[in-house]
Amino acid sequence: MHTSAYKTAGQFFKIYATIGSKLSVLEIGSQNVNGTLRDHITPQISKYTGVDFVSGNGVDIVLEDPYKYPFPDNHFDIVVTSSCLEHSELFWLTWLEAIRVLKPSGILYTNAPSAWMDYHRYPVDCWRFWPDAAKALETWGQRNGYSCMTLETFIVPPAPDQDNADWASVFLKDSAYCFLYQKRIIDTLIPYTDFMNGFRFPNNTKFPHGWEHPVARYHMATKKNNVIWTKGLIY
Repeated sequence: MHTSAYKTAGQFFKIYATIGSKLSVLEIGSQNVNGTLRDHITPQISKYTGVDFVSGNGVDIVLEDPYKYPFPDNHFDIVVTSSCLEHSELFWLTWLEAIRVLKPSGILYTNAPSAWMDYHRYPVDCWRFWPDAAKALETWGQRNGYSCMTLETFIVPPAPDQDNADWASVFLKDSAYCFLYQKRIIDTLIPYTDFMNGFRFPNNTKFPHGWEHPVARYHMATKKNNVIWTKGLIY
């Protein structure tokens, strides 16, 4: 896990995993690779379960089917996944299964590479994400019978020790419970420094136009110079 992904996850837990008590958390892709989300557990969390495609440090359950979780509907308060969706061939099914196992008032946190992340098979590397991916997944959930909504989504610029930018998003399973979550990660961030292309629900003075007008109209990470293209396949 790279620096910016680890830091943003900490901000998520600080803001969202303090609402309620005896919270249950599911982490998708929980193997500890250069860092773990478990480091950010709050006192309100009483149960933390990690699933992954392979066994390893931080993995409580190895999935037999990566798109089918051994949990009933409406089971967890929070589902988190970081640096995982890019390795899921059918990430939209991964996302939908996460929504299924959430309680109606539950929230889903996702973090995945956006721009300039190196090709890194684990065992495959398929996708990169932009802010509109959150709105697309929200639509996907609604077409599958859920009243889900995006609470916030934004792009985190590269940390000093890395080149890649991250896509971070928070989803609510049932929009009827949006009153429970008043704070947002993005409200604590500095535009163009801590994030680009951010969206927030509901609108406020910082984000007066919602989805229609992102804070940054282009991705500053694309200004990276001296890109080296390698011929042939990379394994």
